[in-house]
Order: sequence, then C-alpha cells, then structure tokens
Amino acid sequence: MSELTQGTRRHARRPVHRTVAAVLIGAMVTVGLAVATSVGAAAPAAAQPSGSKDVIAVMFQWPWDAIAEQCTTTLGPAGYGWVQTSPPQEHVQGSQWWTSYQPVSYRIESKLGTRAEFASMVATCRDAGVNVMADAVINHMSGQAGGGTGFAGSPFSLYSYPGTYSDADFSACRADISDYGNRWQVQSCNLVGLADLATGTTYVRDRIAAYLNDLISLGVRGLRIDAAKHIPAADIAAITSRLTDPSVYIVQEVIGAPGEPVQDSEYTAIGDVHEFGYAWDLKRVFLNEKLAYLSNFGQAWGHLPSDVANVFVDNHDTERNGQTLNQTYGATYTLANVFMLGWSYGTPSVHSGYSFTSSDAGAPLNPDGTVANPTCYQNGWRCQHAWRPIANMVGFHNAVGDAAVTNWWSNANNAIAWGRGSAGYVVINKESASLSRTFQTSLPAGTYCDVVNGGPTATGCSGATVMVTSSGQLTATVAFNDALAIHVDARPGGGGGGGTTQSAVSFGVDAGTTWGQSVRVVGSVAALGSWSPAAGVPLSAAGYPVWRGSVNLPAGSTVAYKYVKVDAAGNVVWESGSDRTVTVPVSGVLTLDDTWRS
Repeated sequence: MSELTQGTRRHARRPVHRTVAAVLIGAMVTVGLAVATSVGAAAPAAAQPSGSKDVIAVMFQWPWDAIAEQCTTTLGPAGYGWVQTSPPQEHVQGSQWWTSYQPVSYRIESKLGTRAEFASMVATCRDAGVNVMADAVINHMSGQAGGGTGFAGSPFSLYSYPGTYSDADFSACRADISDYGNRWQVQSCNLVGLADLATGTTYVRDRIAAYLNDLISLGVRGLRIDAAKHIPAADIAAITSRLTDPSVYIVQEVIGAPGEPVQDSEYTAIGDVHEFGYAWDLKRVFLNEKLAYLSNFGQAWGHLPSDVANVFVDNHDTERNGQTLNQTYGATYTLANVFMLGWSYGTPSVHSGYSFTSSDAGAPLNPDGTVANPTCYQNGWRCQHAWRPIANMVGFHNAVGDAAVTNWWSNANNAIAWGRGSAGYVVINKESASLSRTFQTSLPAGTYCDVVNGGPTATGCSGATVMVTSSGQLTATVAFNDALAIHVDARPGGGGGGGTTQSAVSFGVDAGTTWGQSVRVVGSVAALGSWSPAAGVPLSAAGYPVWRGSVNLPAGSTVAYKYVKVDAAGNVVWESGSDRTVTVPVSGVLTLDDTWRS
C-alpha cells in the first residue's frame, strides 16, 4: 500500500528562490478525497534505464492483454522504453484499486490476468522494444483481520498465508504506525492495518527475492518497490542482492519529508527514487505561481540529483488525494507533461489510468471480477499515454537525449521557452492570449514539424511547419494554453515525432557475450547513432542469448546497420561482414532475427 495513503504530514520541498508552504497529505484510502473538476552497499542496480529510451508508461490497473496490445500499437511506436504494470501477485478480492496492494500469495494470478497472459505480455512488449517493470508489493501482506480467500483461491488470515508466510515472519509490532517521527514505528509497525513483513529475517528476504526472481524469469526488467520507505534500506539492499539479474532497473517509493527520520537519499545507492516534490512543485507553479520560476527546476529546488530521480506529473495516489495535477485539469495537465518530457531532469513516468468519482474506485470489471479490457476514451479510460502531445513529446525526449538546457526565455510570467542543445526547442504559453515572437535556438537551419500539435507526414507536417534560419532563429505564434516543440528527428517528409511516416523495427540478434558486455545496434541514421557505437541503441538481454530492442525509423526508407558488443570500459567489437540493410515497413512492426557474425 502506498505511503501516500497514510494520513501523515508531508512538506513540499523548498526551491532556492521561493518559500513553500507545508502540505498535508490526504487520509488513507477509505476516506473520500476531493478531486479537481477540470543503506548498506548493494550491487548497484541500473541507476538509469538503459538506452536512449527511458520514458516509463505507468499503465495503472490495465490488464496484461491490453498492455500487450498497447505496446505494439502505441508504446513501442511512440518511443516509450518502459511500461510499468500494476502488482501482478494474487491479492484480496474486491473491486477497489487498492486490493491489488494487499497480497495473499506470490502466485502471478490476479484480476489483471493469469501467469500465462503476463508472460505473453512481457514477450510482446519486449518485441515492440518496450521493457516491462512490475510494481512489487514487498513491505506487507493483506490487512483483512478476518482473513478469507484470495483472488486465485488461496486461503489466508492476518499473519498467516499458508505456503508463504506464518506468524513468525511478521514484525513484532502489531499496531498501526502512529508517529512518523519514530523511525522504528515507520519501518516496523503496520501501515494502515497491513501485516508488516519482518524483512530483516533471512527467510523473508529469501522468499521475497524468490518472487522477484520469478518475475525476472518471465522477462521483467524493472521493479517498482512499493512503500519502500517502510522497509529499511539495508533490507531492500539485502533483497536486491539476491536477484538473479542485478542489472534490473529499480525505482523506490519513498517520500523524504523534511524533519522526518527516514529520508529518500538513504535509498539512492539501491536504485532510483520517486521524487514527489517534483510533482507537488509542478502543481503549485502551474496553478498558482509563474512558469518563469522553472528556469532551474530540479536539484536546485531541493530535489534529488537528476540521475537517481524518477519524476512524474501524477501517479495513482496523487491523482486521488489532490496533491498533484491530474487529467481533470485539462490543458494545464497536458502542458505539465510537455514540460516534464521537454525538460532536462530525472527519468520521466507518464501516468495512464481511468476516471473515478470515488477515491476507492477500481477499474471497470467483467462479471467474473477481472478488469475489463480498456477501450481508450470509453468507460472512463483516459489513456494519457496516447494523448498526441504527450506521446509525441516522448519522441522529443528521445531525440534530445542528455542535451543541456540552452537559450532559456520567459516573459517573466507564464510564457517560457528553452532549447535542448542543438537537438530540440520547446515553447509553452500559459497566458490568456496567444504568443507571437522570434526565439533564439541552437538548432541547425531548416524546416521542422511541431510535434505537440502534429508531426511529419509524407509530404509535410500535419501540424505547424516551423522554419529555423541560418542564425538559429524561429518565429512562431503559440495559442494560449498551448505549446510548440520541434526536434531534429521530426522533419517534413520523414523522421520522428509520432507522425505517420514512422514505423518500428524490432532488432534482434543471437549473440553470445562475456561478462560485462552488452550489444548495441548502430547504423546510417541518427536514430541508430550515425555509426557511433557510443550513440547506438542498447539491446535488452531479457531473452539471452537473443538481444532485442525496437527503434522507430522513417517508413519506407532503407537503413544500413550492424551490431556491436561494448564492455563497461567502452571497448567495442564490431561484427564481421558487410553492412546489413533493412527496408522499414510503411506501418506496423518489422521483427528482425539476426545472428552475430564472428
């Protein structure tokens, strides 16, 4: 269960130039909440998702079959590198969303699908170039004092889960946390009635690791550790040290409120940490302050270092408790996501869920209690991951990579613009009137397509066409509550940005490697690194010895490519033979099955 449902006081972080009022988090999930109407050292996990595609689509309460379909039709082609699933383990029965966070066993069978469906989804997403991250509930088991039967039929009672845990496997404190200033209570007592596991014991550590390794065996490449603050960092480090693949990407849910004894910085040696202050500050600035304040948004505001921060506009807790923006805020919510994906800080997550009138409401169900397959924009499903400005800004984020913020401009109020090196440029106008002006960029001269309101077509741009002069200037008009973004991979007649001229190619090569080596694909276009191994696309070893990853390339084009092996020191081994070539299909995903040439 998320720590945001605890009814405990939290504080927004303090930007260096502003005073931020204390913020009170809402009460536990059983309380209705108003919704707006419009460590010890561990083997280091991947501190950043590998490769140039690191945006995470958080598909909250989406069934496995539906996620698989979205990986193929939307997530892969848009350039998402990851999809985060809701918890896959067996849970208590019930329609509420939070039942998924009350495990009764580690069987991979839930209202979201069966084990076979989960495994199939992971494989399908991998073939589409999207890694799967599972939400892992390892702090606790269920909270039903009377016990019962889990979704898949497993009997249980509080502190007794036959075949999994017995009474001795739970913390000695059987009371709820009452004092968040007391580290021992926070990490040893029950979180809103949920049975707290004794994660300091060998058996519990081994049992949790066995569950996580089961997920890894099915191809899972990332783990989101739910309620990590309630588990000592040393315990999480001990659990992750038991993983069969120490390179899995780890994100931990920790709210490091000032003055509390448990801080988010304690967990960064293990993996990334959710930066809640980022989302809280975005809401405050976008609603009540000036966008001009965002010129140094990130660590300078007291947030975590960028390379260990997972950032978001909202998540499944904060969209309910009023702490952050959510999809009911309309254009403001969209612009905040455009900012996140266009800015240079953290690893971004895009939340995608459903509408609700009660904070407890789960996703729409079938008669058998399973979640019904979503249809976007029907039955409450909002599908934020597919909204054109958001999906296209994923392509922008991939195109600009790690390029620094340049050419910052503001009108000292709610119109801002900035560049990302020589790769991209963004304008956001949250004023009450349109904005017309000339902006200075560092982009090469040429014609670009605005990817917020369109993208490349075979003959031009479906949205605005933007000209950049030889001096790097562009002149544009941006409507109020709107944005404009251009990047080097979104040009008329081809390129990225979510336009119809992109298709996905799933590169796969059977290649044996030595310890420390990885495999990349490089080629004749920028999306494949322009023959630079350092800029090539890292492939996933989830199906080793087959390495696989998906890349969006201009539809109908012929691209040359080869595979390389790269070790931790940067040494490169090229496969032998002449360049390979691929003709990109007009639509759909082309799957390649190559063999390394020694």
